[in-house]
Amino acid sequence: MQLVRQKGKVRTYRVALGLAALVVAATGSGCAGGDGRDARPSPSAGEQAKGGPKAPERAVGPAGALSAYAKKVKQAQAARAAAAKKWGLEETPLPAPPPPDDKPEITTREGFEVKGGDELPPVFTTVPTKEKIVFLTIDDGAEKDPELLRMMSDLKIPYSAFLSDYVIDDDYDYFEKMRDRGVALHNHTLNHPYLPGLSYSGQKREICGQQDRLAKRYGTRPRLFRPPYGSYNRDTLRAAKSCGIEAVPLWASEAFPDRMEWREWDRDLHPGDIILTHFRGRGEWKGSMADMIRRVMRTVTEKGYAVAKLEDYV
Repeated sequence: MQLVRQKGKVRTYRVALGLAALVVAATGSGCAGGDGRDARPSPSAGEQAKGGPKAPERAVGPAGALSAYAKKVKQAQAARAAAAKKWGLEETPLPAPPPPDDKPEITTREGFEVKGGDELPPVFTTVPTKEKIVFLTIDDGAEKDPELLRMMSDLKIPYSAFLSDYVIDDDYDYFEKMRDRGVALHNHTLNHPYLPGLSYSGQKREICGQQDRLAKRYGTRPRLFRPPYGSYNRDTLRAAKSCGIEAVPLWASEAFPDRMEWREWDRDLHPGDIILTHFRGRGEWKGSMADMIRRVMRTVTEKGYAVAKLEDYV
């Protein structure tokens, strides 16, 4: 199916209002006198010499909190710049903005609907947002490259994994390490079949069976599900909903070590786009997983985007 970019309205939401409040408070008159100065009396020289009452410590206050936050961001970005140089990136990845106070409403993309699917999990390729952010998702689990874990931890790049049991069952521990680094593990079926070719019960075994495996092994039942090949029908969504799936993210572009493949008519990134890639290595690709991440981050950064965490928005 050829995808066409939607031109509909995008729902907006508040982002980082807390910082704005800090700025406003910091520029106010304070809580002392009308002239904004601290009205508390200072100890006399005699009291100080006798070891008496010391001058009261000033509270950090909104201005101090804002300064501390800015310092923290600056330090994190400096560490990220060093990591970017270490991993062969010419430009430092941009920091994502704070996640929204309220997650945006996710609806099925036009042209991706199924008959009678209003109450079923939404299918989408882009998250509604005006921020210049994208989301990185990695499918299946065939390649278990320890370099990927180190690289993503060093660079502090968020991503989500959609796993199929038939390719992760030889090394569940690898994805446990990934989970412990803050990566959300989601459902990509037990055996990666073409789901529309199966009956409802067959699809339910594939989807709900993987829900059970992931919950037992990693302690969390996934909320998100991606059908193999991006192929689904109404039974797919019914089966997914029956075992706790809330949303079905597909993708707007796909990353490889040597190129990006675009599914949108303008061959470009857009706010909220989901990027797909796979756990693959040199045996199937013209490069390693680290090479693929370098390709993604060069593209994303050059276009002025940051990578955000999908689960903060969906």
